[in-house]
Amino acid sequence: MLLGLGAALGAAVLFGVAAILQAVGSRKVPTGSELDPRRLAGFVVALLKQPAFLAALVLNLAGFGLHFVALRLLPLYLAQAGIAASLVVTALLATRLMADQLSVVEWSAVVAVCVGLGALAVSAGDAGEAARHHGLTIGLIVGLVVIAVVGAVVSRSQHTSATAVLGLLAGLGYAGVAISARMLDDGSLGALLGSPTTYTLPVSGGLAFVLYSLALQRGSVTLATTPMIALQTITPAAVGVFVLDDAVRSGWGAAAVGGFVLTAIGALILVRFESVKDSSEPATSTEARPAGPDLR
Repeated sequence: MLLGLGAALGAAVLFGVAAILQAVGSRKVPTGSELDPRRLAGFVVALLKQPAFLAALVLNLAGFGLHFVALRLLPLYLAQAGIAASLVVTALLATRLMADQLSVVEWSAVVAVCVGLGALAVSAGDAGEAARHHGLTIGLIVGLVVIAVVGAVVSRSQHTSATAVLGLLAGLGYAGVAISARMLDDGSLGALLGSPTTYTLPVSGGLAFVLYSLALQRGSVTLATTPMIALQTITPAAVGVFVLDDAVRSGWGAAAVGGFVLTAIGALILVRFESVKDSSEPATSTEARPAGPDLR
């Protein structure tokens, strides 16, 4: 339990720093980008030319390594709530690096996340077995197809609502990462390579990363991140408890629910501290952003 919780909190630190860098790097790519197979390669190349985005990618990969350990050792509701603590890291960095000031409400949110995580850690039972679940695997595959299709359609829009929808889809993608990681086959290498979840994991992560980057281009980081955090936290938690048999300690059900709610609410309040703007380009004005390479 302690190893898993330490891994989750370590991942939260890396993800919190990466969120700032990813926002800065994504906004240097033109907003005309969309999730179109004919343009996707050019979009990815344009992102990889941004040093801040490359640094975010490295931190996200390192964070995922720690997150993976947490997903294998902890109930999904605790592992995902631990990752939501990345917003605390982002908020505290914002106060140090960008002269942002936390209000009383926001300091209360920091405390809420910490108290919520403590309640979850104390009330958490054993993680369910990482057994095969064919119905859930099929659901993951179908879900990825739906996310990709809807994302391709929404990414063509420059409407403000596209930011929130892309963030929501990214959250579902990251939820797929967590669920796939828990369902990986523990057997032989051959069984691992033959398991569909071995492939839904990287596909979910890659799709979510691109969708979140597209969302960051189109609107405020708050609007992109709020639905992402909500969906990537709540969806795996529900699947873990109701499908994968994640347990809560006997008599601690109310504490677990209260801790999860406190963590989720605190994290959503702190989302606004991921609203990082490059000093040379207003985040809300597409005209003010520098022209980038032609992705067509």
